[in-house]
Amino acid sequence: MSEVFRSGFVCFVGRPNAGKSTLTNALVGDKIAITSSRPQTTRHAVRGLVHRPDGQLVLVDTPGLHKPRTLLGERLNDLVRSTWSEVDIVGMCFPADQRIGPGDRFLVRELSSLRRKPMFAIATKTDLVSPERLAQHLQAIVQAGQDEGIEWAQIVPVSAVAGEQVELLADLLLDALPEGPAFYPEGQLTDEPEETLVAEIVREAALEGVHDELPHSLAVTVEEMVPREDRPADKPLLDVRVNVYVERDSQKGIIIGKKGARLREIGATSRQQIERLLGTPVYLDLHVKVAKDWQRDPKQLRKLGF
Repeated sequence: MSEVFRSGFVCFVGRPNAGKSTLTNALVGDKIAITSSRPQTTRHAVRGLVHRPDGQLVLVDTPGLHKPRTLLGERLNDLVRSTWSEVDIVGMCFPADQRIGPGDRFLVRELSSLRRKPMFAIATKTDLVSPERLAQHLQAIVQAGQDEGIEWAQIVPVSAVAGEQVELLADLLLDALPEGPAFYPEGQLTDEPEETLVAEIVREAALEGVHDELPHSLAVTVEEMVPREDRPADKPLLDVRVNVYVERDSQKGIIIGKKGARLREIGATSRQQIERLLGTPVYLDLHVKVAKDWQRDPKQLRKLGF
C-alpha cells in the first residue's frame, strides 16, 4: 500500500525581524528570501518549496504586519492578511531574544479570527538565549495564546542559523497538512520569477550598512536580462540592467558613495550571488534613480510592482 502524501501552504507571520525569512531559507535549504537586520525587508509573499518523500510544503514568507505610515505599508498589510486567509497552516514566529510585547499580542489577536486553521507557535533565534530564558519564553507564548483564546497546535523552539529543530518543524508541519498531490515539480525551490530574485539580491546588498530611514525608500527593478549576442557558445555572458530607486537626491548619494565606491561594492556582492543563482557569468549594470516619495504615490507604486 502506498504511503500517504501530504501537501499544502504554510504561512510564517510575526512582527518585523522575527526571523521569518531566515527560517524559510533554512527549511528550503537554499536562499530564496532576502534577510536583513532591517525591519520591513520582505515586501511580497515569497514562496519556498520543501520537497520530502512523503509530502511537499509550500512556505509563504510574508512581510511583517506593522502600523502603516505610507500607502506601501497599507498594501503590505493587505497582502499579509489575504495570505493568512488562503493558507492551510499559520506559523507565528516569536524571537526568543526579545520579550513578547504589544506587537506580538496585536498579531495573536489578529490570528484569533482564523480559528479553523492549525496555528503553530515557533520560538525563533533560540541560539541567542540560555535554556532558562527559553523556558520563560515558551511559557509566555502559551500565555499569549490563552489570552486570545488560541490553543497552539504545536509550540516549536528552533534556531534557523544553527539548524536546530528545523527538520522537526518540517515534520510537524507536514503531519498537520491535508493529503494531496505535489503542487510543484521536484527540485524547484521557489515559484519566484528570476527577475524578482535578481532584484531582491540587489536590494539586499544595497540594504547592508545603510541609515535607518533608507531601507523603506529603496526599490529595485530589473530592466532587462539578455544574453550578450557576440559571445561564443562556451563563453556566454548575460547582460543584466537594474534600476535602484530612492526617494530623494540625498539618498542617491548614500547609495552611490564617495566616488562610486558604495555602488561598486553593491554591484560586486550582487553579481556573485546572481551568477550563482542563474549559473552563468553576468555583466551587471546598476543605475540609481530618484522616484520622489514613491511609497505614497499610487502611480509610482504600480510602476515599481506594488
